[in-house]
Amino acid sequence: MRHRHGHRWGWRGGAGPAAGRARGERTAGRRHGGPAPAGGHGWAPRRLIALVGNPNTGKSVIFHYLTGRYVEVSNYPGTTVEVSAGRSGDDLVVDTPGVYGISALNDEERVTRDAVLRADVVVNVVDAAHLSRDLFLTLQLCDLGVPMVVCLNMMDEARGRGAAPDPGVLEQVLGVPVVPTVATRGEGLRDLRAVLSRATPGRPDPELAARLAREVPVPVPGVEGDGRRARALAYLYLEGDDLAARELALPPGGDREAVWAHRRRRADQVAARAVAGPGSGASGLDRLLTRPLTGLLVLLVILAGAYWFLGTVVAGAVVDFLEGTVMRGYWEPAVRSLVEGVVPGGSPFWHAVRQLLAGEFGLLTMTVTYIVGLLLPLVVAFYLIMGLLEDSGYMPRVAVLFDRALSPLGLNGRAVIPFMLGFGCVTMAIVSTRVLNTSRERRIAIILLSLAIPCSAQLGVVTGMISPLGWRVLAVYGAVVVLVFALAGMALDRLFPGKSSALLMDLPPLRLPRPGNLLYKTTYRAVTFLREAGPLFFYGAAGLGILQVTGALERVQDLLAPVVSGWLGLPPGAATAFVMGFVRRDFGAAGLYHLGLDPLQTLVAVVTITLFVPCVASVMMIGKELGWKEAALIWAGNIVLAFAVGGVVARIAPLVVR
Repeated sequence: MRHRHGHRWGWRGGAGPAAGRARGERTAGRRHGGPAPAGGHGWAPRRLIALVGNPNTGKSVIFHYLTGRYVEVSNYPGTTVEVSAGRSGDDLVVDTPGVYGISALNDEERVTRDAVLRADVVVNVVDAAHLSRDLFLTLQLCDLGVPMVVCLNMMDEARGRGAAPDPGVLEQVLGVPVVPTVATRGEGLRDLRAVLSRATPGRPDPELAARLAREVPVPVPGVEGDGRRARALAYLYLEGDDLAARELALPPGGDREAVWAHRRRRADQVAARAVAGPGSGASGLDRLLTRPLTGLLVLLVILAGAYWFLGTVVAGAVVDFLEGTVMRGYWEPAVRSLVEGVVPGGSPFWHAVRQLLAGEFGLLTMTVTYIVGLLLPLVVAFYLIMGLLEDSGYMPRVAVLFDRALSPLGLNGRAVIPFMLGFGCVTMAIVSTRVLNTSRERRIAIILLSLAIPCSAQLGVVTGMISPLGWRVLAVYGAVVVLVFALAGMALDRLFPGKSSALLMDLPPLRLPRPGNLLYKTTYRAVTFLREAGPLFFYGAAGLGILQVTGALERVQDLLAPVVSGWLGLPPGAATAFVMGFVRRDFGAAGLYHLGLDPLQTLVAVVTITLFVPCVASVMMIGKELGWKEAALIWAGNIVLAFAVGGVVARIAPLVVR
């Protein structure tokens, strides 16, 4: 029997929710379509439960409680937005991205909107300490008429501020069950699970209901056999949702600003009625962290601490031990010995097989060493730092701090997150561009990351090359890279149609991160990242290995030699260093380090290698995010721009470097 709402949420091999729907598949006799996420073939969910809420409201903790270990993560079809889904008993739970509304203004809102319209139950997770902000989305869900339960989370913080909402008052006003919780401590979560069966549509706004009756024809054309969906789409149409207009076969209409302004006022009124306390505004510490001068000073201190931890503790000690002692000292010799014993020698074919498996770019040697010895500790360390900054509430303040500075580049303050990550690992940073609102912003950020953000491994070698040459060389290097970053961003802003989206971000309270949640988040993200990036690096390493055994790699080096010597003024051996830089950025910088360059050549070399193409893992990730055609264009553009800027520096720098 088909489910009454016609859900077709497929889940095949990690394809993600709605994969079956996106392919136009219809699975007869299965209510939600497709096999279960980690639940075995043939499983048919009883209900679809969607977790919906603003960013930083604790949805991930509640999702983990409801689903336990039965979790899958994938990109939503047609987007780069990650969606988590998991089994909770007989139910399928979907964790939607954090949004402030569901009017399809960006990919996150479109994904959440789709989940809400298909869900049997919506769990609206609300931050009790920021009730007025979060109630805008709650009231929108009430207007849409979806069966829902409100999870009033972070009640401990609201009580600490003397501004705890009254759940009974909210139940009376909204017309839905309201459950107070402190998810990080597990308080109220059993009550939340128990009350899901009592989910009911909320009370719509009387003024908007009257407006709907006047402006939208009833019955709504274009939607048949599903009165709830028709009503929800009609409300979205009322606030100017173009997707709703197309599905309803109506001309574009509605007045978004008027509807939103009315809903905002009502959210403030409901919050004032429910909260028996003074609420909270921006604190003195918030002003300290978001003002340009003091905010930048605090950020520099935090970045210096993070860089010390990553550069000295992780990259210096942990990576040296894992990569140098364990992998190169034990793993690689053992693998080479095994390959030589298993793969016969003598013929050119078997020699090539040995090289592909255990050679310079071997799949079982260099690739495994890179992933286990270098990538794994850096990934874990970076996600640990990012988790600390996120859970403490600091990251939104950094976004506010940089919002105005990034606007000329076609970005808003959120882009500072991947840029900060890029100084550790550009591959990870490319994945993190999914936090940006639009595909245009993701494209600009990815190009800038690939062009002018040196990763920590490369930056360490570059610093070692420049630091003995004095402050002038260091100042020229920094000025050139920053100038290229800024000019490229402004050019991309003009090249791609559209404009940067507004930064809609509330400042969550500053708090001490909870170790258990931090450990879970770090492990979960690291495993997910390695699952995505690991295979891509294997593919890239295999391609480089084939180039090497066929002799094509040497021909590439020969092609680069005239440009390297004639235009950049570097020794011919620098061509090999640039090719190695494609494998790993620090390999290329290290290759230049051992050439005995003079100060001018050193400046030209480090500028060029910094702007040169990112490592093979980053390029493969760019292909995954933007498509292989765009990845190839970015790759070629980086090479041309790097050599062009390097040549200009070679001709201008003698005025400064003597």
